[in-house]
Amino acid sequence: MTISFLFPLFLFSLFLRPTFAVQKSYVVYLGEHTHGLQPTSVELNQVTNSHYKVLSSVVGSAEIARDKIFYSYTHSINGFAAVLEEEEAAQLAKRSDVISVFPNKPKKLHTTHSWEFLRLTRDGIIPSEGIWKKARFGKHTIIGNLDTGVWPELKSFSGEGYGPVPSRWRGTCQSGNGDKLLCNRKLIGLRYFNKGLAAAVGDQLNSSLSTARDLDGHGSHTLSTAGGNFVQGANVFRHGNGTASGGSPAARVAAYKVCWPQTGGTACLDADILAAFDAAISDGVDVLSLSIGSDAQEFAEDGIAIGSFHAVKNGITVVASAGNSGPTPGTVSNVAPWIFTIGASTIDREFTSYIKLGNKKQIKGMSLSATILPHGKYYPLITGASAKLDNVPKVDANLCAPDSLDPRKAKGKIVVCLRGDYGRTEKGVAALRAGAVGMILANDEQSGNEVLADAHMLPAAHVNFADGQTIYAYVNSNGKPIAKIKPVKTVLGTKSAPKMAAFSSRGPNFIDPEILKPDITAPGVDIIAGYSLATSPTDSEFDKRRIPFNTLSGTSMSCPHVSGIVGLLKTLYPLWSPAAIKSAIMTTARIRDNEEQAMKDSSTNDMATPFAYGVGDVRPNRAMDPGLIYDLTVDDYLNYLCGRGYNTSLLKSFTTKPYACPKSYSVTNFNYPSISLPELSGQVTVTRRVKNVGHPGTYSARIKSPVGVSVSVRPKTLTFKKMGEEKEFVVTFNSTSKVGSGDFLFGQLVWSDGKHNVRSPIVIIKHK
Repeated sequence: MTISFLFPLFLFSLFLRPTFAVQKSYVVYLGEHTHGLQPTSVELNQVTNSHYKVLSSVVGSAEIARDKIFYSYTHSINGFAAVLEEEEAAQLAKRSDVISVFPNKPKKLHTTHSWEFLRLTRDGIIPSEGIWKKARFGKHTIIGNLDTGVWPELKSFSGEGYGPVPSRWRGTCQSGNGDKLLCNRKLIGLRYFNKGLAAAVGDQLNSSLSTARDLDGHGSHTLSTAGGNFVQGANVFRHGNGTASGGSPAARVAAYKVCWPQTGGTACLDADILAAFDAAISDGVDVLSLSIGSDAQEFAEDGIAIGSFHAVKNGITVVASAGNSGPTPGTVSNVAPWIFTIGASTIDREFTSYIKLGNKKQIKGMSLSATILPHGKYYPLITGASAKLDNVPKVDANLCAPDSLDPRKAKGKIVVCLRGDYGRTEKGVAALRAGAVGMILANDEQSGNEVLADAHMLPAAHVNFADGQTIYAYVNSNGKPIAKIKPVKTVLGTKSAPKMAAFSSRGPNFIDPEILKPDITAPGVDIIAGYSLATSPTDSEFDKRRIPFNTLSGTSMSCPHVSGIVGLLKTLYPLWSPAAIKSAIMTTARIRDNEEQAMKDSSTNDMATPFAYGVGDVRPNRAMDPGLIYDLTVDDYLNYLCGRGYNTSLLKSFTTKPYACPKSYSVTNFNYPSISLPELSGQVTVTRRVKNVGHPGTYSARIKSPVGVSVSVRPKTLTFKKMGEEKEFVVTFNSTSKVGSGDFLFGQLVWSDGKHNVRSPIVIIKHK
């Protein structure tokens, strides 16, 4: 696949002259800087002035250019963000020193027990042989988080007991809005970036949008999951009580606020994200965690892909969420091969709240409601559609949309609300405001078996699709349906787990099907972590509750789990490349649940596939001793881009040095830890190389071939005499039977020395 057609199309769109001048904000990308990570003030001024010079060539003067530019990227990333007319953007795009010009697009924001589930603790004890002890809990690692900021006063970010801030740290603690945000020896950096937002909305920002303080809760949750301290007694309304911590609890952390509240949700603008990348690289972070994304885009037009490439070039591992648009195929985001892309799966803990119907049938639901109904008392049961206001469409009331329910019909009853369109807790608020005493949230068909525990304002229970249909059938067939909702209980050791979350975005990767995405999955359902005291657990203006810990679900929660694990490996192996760390985590993942069965998919309860989980569910203790790794250099990534059709001009997006593409390079041979073939007709060969990071030994290949395909490996054994030695092998695929076009086939390749099992999934996306 090549991309040469993308830029002419983009330029053509820029040349279309509007009938009047429309100003929008754009990112003008110029590549990277030649100065180091610690430029002098003179060098920084020279860079800024060069940006004014570039823009003045199309706007007429340096003074106008200064007014239009709201970000100059001066450290690692070279470029600027400015408010431009479309014609000005088009003229800039024609300049030879401008690599790309793209709109300042918005992106979206995509735990007491999860670390026990991942076996970092066992019955509350930290094993001496485990990665936590071996890696000293991530000591000396610095984790940066691009999100909604942080609530610094949480115990998760206390600096008590920490030594001096690492001397290599070059970051700052930025206050705003008169809010004195104090950094400490744990929370060593705070910054906020809102100029891209201001340019996009075209309005003066209010004071609440000029602070790194987290007013949403999302950023505090993700950062504490990645690197929060051990905090005993963490719970949500007394449920899930235990010790909360991040994956690297001894790491230093820094918050980069790039996401801001807007009508209809939270917006994270490309210009702000790139500015945060530029700052974080200069500051000296080791890991960057981004629970942010949008629809997958070509890399040269994607702010996250560009920023993360600069980070990886500087030895920083970038971990990002896969998105929450599942189970629809092809929805995975953050698909660049240098990004570590994380899906979401369950853990073996449930917050159960049983429903008992008037016909004596008992149904299991999930909830974290703080309030309970009187013991044993039944209440009338009504559907949202039957409780609708006269002027409201039945479909809206069935979903319990805001202001759709009639208090005369809902008061004193338990309302059944269908999942979809509106937030789960938002439906509970609608029921409560209409006078309901409780709510049953029933899954729609697409959500299937996935049920989530939320901190509802009224007694509530979330049930799966089949059980929801049972409840609807009972209500519709009974003249006086009744039900009761039992109190919430925390249940550990549930079977089967992990399961793929239905919401987790899926492959195939439509930008490049030869790179399997997501890469891996990690806990992302009902995760308890730190929260902001500026907002309620339901994010409703009617909810006045404030709690220091909350439960959230999403790939936003799974991403920082892996970021924390990356921090541990960075402490253990400070000289490993981002690709080496990524490979160690990927090739040691599991694809079986706690019943030793194949992982299931919550949306269907059928067997999950690599399009959902990538290589499988993360196993931190195995990752510290992977045996072999698939390593990659910056040149490997550039060769990959060459193989995708990037020419010398387009490569400037990722390197300032002249780079000569190989005369012949196949993306199929890109040294990724998974193997994905978008098309198999006849015979295809794939080359990979592995590096020994363990003791000398001999590894033998073990293959599980996809149905209708024969797979062979040569050589069949690899013998390593020393650490650091590399060996190359070739995998040959032959079609042995006809399979319909568009079918997906799966298998795996495992290299084993008897102790280590270095596993790579095989995916054949289209078989002719």
